[in-house]
Amino acid sequence: MKPLERSVALWAMTILLALLGLATGGGGLWLVALGGSWYYAVAGVLFLVTAALLVRRSPAALSVYALLVIGTLVWALWEAGLDWWPLAARGDVVAVVGFLLLLPWVTHRLGEPEPTAGVPAPGAYPTGAFRGTGIPLTASLVVALLVAVASWFTDPHRIDGTVPPDRQTASAAGAASSAPAIPDGEWQAYGRTGYGQRYSPLAAITPDNADRLQVAWTYQTGDMRGQPGDPKETTFEVTPLKIGNRLFLCSPHQDVIALDATTGKEVWRRDLKIDPKQLALQHLTCRGLSYHPAPAAPAAVASTNPAAGSACPAKLFMPTADGRLVALKPEDGSICTDFGRDGAINLWANMPNVRPGAYYSTSPPVVTADRIVVGGTVLDNVSTNEQSGVIRAYDVNSGDLVWNWDSAKPDDTAPIPDGQTYTANSPNSWSIPSVDEALGMVYVPMGNQPPDQWGGHRSPAVERFSSSVTALDLRTGKVRWVFQTVHHDLWDYDVPAQPSLIDLTINGQTVPALVQPTKQGELFVLDRRTGAPILPVTEKPAPQGAAEGDHSAPTQPVSALSYDPPPLTGRDMWGATMFDQLACRIALKRLRYDGRFTPPSLQGSLIYPGNFGVFNWGSVAVDPKRQIAFTTPAYLAFVSQLVPRQNDKDLYVQGGERPQFSLPALNENFGAPYAVKLSPFVSLLGLPCQAPPWGYVAAADLTSGKILWKHKNGTTRDAAPVPLPFRMGVPNLGGPMVTAGGVAFLSGTIDYYVRAYDVGNGKQLWESRLPAGGQATPMTYQGEDGRQYVVVVAGGHGSLGTKAGDSVIAYALPK
Repeated sequence: MKPLERSVALWAMTILLALLGLATGGGGLWLVALGGSWYYAVAGVLFLVTAALLVRRSPAALSVYALLVIGTLVWALWEAGLDWWPLAARGDVVAVVGFLLLLPWVTHRLGEPEPTAGVPAPGAYPTGAFRGTGIPLTASLVVALLVAVASWFTDPHRIDGTVPPDRQTASAAGAASSAPAIPDGEWQAYGRTGYGQRYSPLAAITPDNADRLQVAWTYQTGDMRGQPGDPKETTFEVTPLKIGNRLFLCSPHQDVIALDATTGKEVWRRDLKIDPKQLALQHLTCRGLSYHPAPAAPAAVASTNPAAGSACPAKLFMPTADGRLVALKPEDGSICTDFGRDGAINLWANMPNVRPGAYYSTSPPVVTADRIVVGGTVLDNVSTNEQSGVIRAYDVNSGDLVWNWDSAKPDDTAPIPDGQTYTANSPNSWSIPSVDEALGMVYVPMGNQPPDQWGGHRSPAVERFSSSVTALDLRTGKVRWVFQTVHHDLWDYDVPAQPSLIDLTINGQTVPALVQPTKQGELFVLDRRTGAPILPVTEKPAPQGAAEGDHSAPTQPVSALSYDPPPLTGRDMWGATMFDQLACRIALKRLRYDGRFTPPSLQGSLIYPGNFGVFNWGSVAVDPKRQIAFTTPAYLAFVSQLVPRQNDKDLYVQGGERPQFSLPALNENFGAPYAVKLSPFVSLLGLPCQAPPWGYVAAADLTSGKILWKHKNGTTRDAAPVPLPFRMGVPNLGGPMVTAGGVAFLSGTIDYYVRAYDVGNGKQLWESRLPAGGQATPMTYQGEDGRQYVVVVAGGHGSLGTKAGDSVIAYALPK
């Protein structure tokens, strides 16, 4: 390189260092003023000193920069340990600039004598990567590189262990006979049975052969999101049912489809003719159907059976986006016209505040021998005058209303008279209930009263039932017990997941248990007869200081089995570079954050875990033999900022124009004193401000509360600007499924894969690329050919931004 060119390179490096110094130092001083780390301010000074020395062509510039490299390395190790991704965010820019400084066209200008006739004198370069002051910088970079390599082989977030073998005692096995009895090769409810275990007794697929799984067949529904009127949250989340040799599923736009379970060929399809003007306004999805088998009554008593002579002895039930519950004949998809009114129940009956698209059920109802129990969802954070969260039970054969549980009138469950309406704006249940017919109880995961983030006007009944799991008597609908998972919920920590029912062996005795996952990361393990905790629950002090007119609960319940992450601090902030990490540190200091359960505020509060949830509607899978839960905890922080409303009627207006974040980020909350702005806590580059991992697979002992193993799960291949499959551990939305063969399956990560894991130790056994996001819960069954099949739905998810699709894919071992 000619002297002039070397001069240009030196000046370019000088300007770069000066800019880095100004940015780092300025941001660092801001962070110091907020009470944060001094590192960035000091680093900014060293960048500037290095730049100044380069101007003077002083070889000391490299020594100063070596000090910056070593200082950064020591500070990074002190904050993050041998954890690659946090180390990389702290040191990437520093290291890259260090290597640039060692390039000949920089070092050869440091202390360089005047050349003769344009040719440097022999041995005229006193500074280089391996000469003079370049040696300390080279050594510091080598040390940093060795530390980086060492961190590649270290995972401080990993828990290694093994799951105990079958621990079910003889007494527990006998007690298990009260569990729903269905053929081993079938999947007759959302969680396989009303127990919601997501466990199959099939064992043909094992850790030894799971890597041989291959696609057996693929079916495409032709139903894709993006049609006129679709909300952003248009998703394909269905878990199919398998009865006989048929698979039954529903599509986002409410088609019901039957497939041959062995070949995947379409048998029939029913369009339920949803009026586009009646479509759901916030969530357009169908998580699944419900099934009621034909009665197996002896001929002598057939005449007394309500289903005798029915056009549909067996029924499929489909909740629709326009607020109906439709009964279909499994054989051909025809409407069961003797059910309800012309084959459907109108869920808008006796409902207050009737507005098309505002009330519907996205989840399959619970079906028992003679009841069908259904809840529904209402619009989140739109107003304080939404529909009722009433839970209703209907006769499974006639569709007649048997009881209704209105949480504002919990003891008055007799069918509501004509002309009356249920209590408006009461807590609702949008997720999937579970049922124990032997105990005569249905277990309902409850949501919150809108609005989620302000509760100044909640009634005693709302305070009792919000964000709880409530056990209702199957016969009468009356409350048997209630367990609240969050007191005075201000964080949208509604109970999102189906409870899982399992019989546990505790001190040699069989205890009928209920496992309730929550958004805040608790797994409450309760005696399902009484709601009393089996694993200890402790009330821990919670942050105070809610917005004016509201209050915070003094304590919150925490289970002995908890995936609650440690509170976030500045050292947990992350980014692609030191600069967006610095910006995240500043953002953290500017928010209100007192740990979990920090109340929403006018300045903006950090909510961690956020309302995406450590667990969401996918729930967990429980293994009744091993008495463990296979779990998929996810960790994402959100920001919740209250926005004072000018009045309680008009759209929120600021500066004469509606804010660009008004929908869906700004939730209007008509009737409340505040709207709320909700957003993920991300950097300027759109990356999470908190360091990875953001998602795991893990196993927990349900009898002791111990987390047995925990591994980060998933890659950034489909979430990063450049499709590189970094195994950082990514969030999951959709549930897991486990089998008696010791294999678990999961497809809901934000990269497009279905994966199989060894339940015993968490090792990933197999993965297969999906054509779209797999945000649904896999299921398994046995085909007519005797093979075990695993079915995955790949349809994508609107709010997660995963690729849309319409595929139903079955996997099996080779014939």
